[in-house]
Amino acid sequence: MGSKTGLLVYADGDVPTALRRVGAADLDRTVGMLRRLHPGRRIEKCEGSTLWGGLYPPDGTTYAAGWPGVDVVADRTVMIDAPSELPEHLVAASAGRRLVLHAMHSVVDWLAFAVWDDGRLVRSLSLSPDSGIIENIGEPLPFELPYWAGDRPADVIPWPDEDEETYPLPFHPLELGEDALRALCGFVQEGCPEPDDVDADTICLHGFQMRNPHAPDLAEREAQLRRAVKAMGPPRVHTVGSDGSLVERDGN
Repeated sequence: MGSKTGLLVYADGDVPTALRRVGAADLDRTVGMLRRLHPGRRIEKCEGSTLWGGLYPPDGTTYAAGWPGVDVVADRTVMIDAPSELPEHLVAASAGRRLVLHAMHSVVDWLAFAVWDDGRLVRSLSLSPDSGIIENIGEPLPFELPYWAGDRPADVIPWPDEDEETYPLPFHPLELGEDALRALCGFVQEGCPEPDDVDADTICLHGFQMRNPHAPDLAEREAQLRRAVKAMGPPRVHTVGSDGSLVERDGN
């Protein structure tokens, strides 16, 4: 699986229903929404994407769109281990609305999702095979129940020297993640679409570079990195001695 998402959706009601009704997103409305969510940031327009293809934007890029009744923001910064710790101002912006967070990363089989209604956290789940269950708040939502009941066991092919029972979770987070994305937002990133799914590839998102005016720009950060590398001494190589201690090896 290659699923990666970093998504926030604000909606006046059911998210899939709202997304099925949207047309072209107004640029001024979208920029105004981002200014409310990120006051003080410098917003620069760049190439956009679609709701299906833009769920994991490049670092430093935000894909977003605003319509009457629903606002979408795709940004890697919302990919946090504990969704309940989403910055307070982002949760406060959901007053009177539903807020959905969906984040997953296929490289580490990590999934996190959360739902707030009128600013109140209803459900939050975050888990990965390496970290286990990071956060589990609220009652499982209906689409989760088959997973917790053991009806959707992880179908993982083990490495040659591993036992078949080594996957540390009772189900695969990315499989649950796709069902969560469909239930909460109306579409999937991978897998077969269903007839009533939102056609996310036809929903266009505007692209933006969101810059902190007080932070160094990209060129300055790269210059800082080059200076740091130049200031480093030669590499030091260690090996394990006979008594188990680390012994520095001669550079030659």
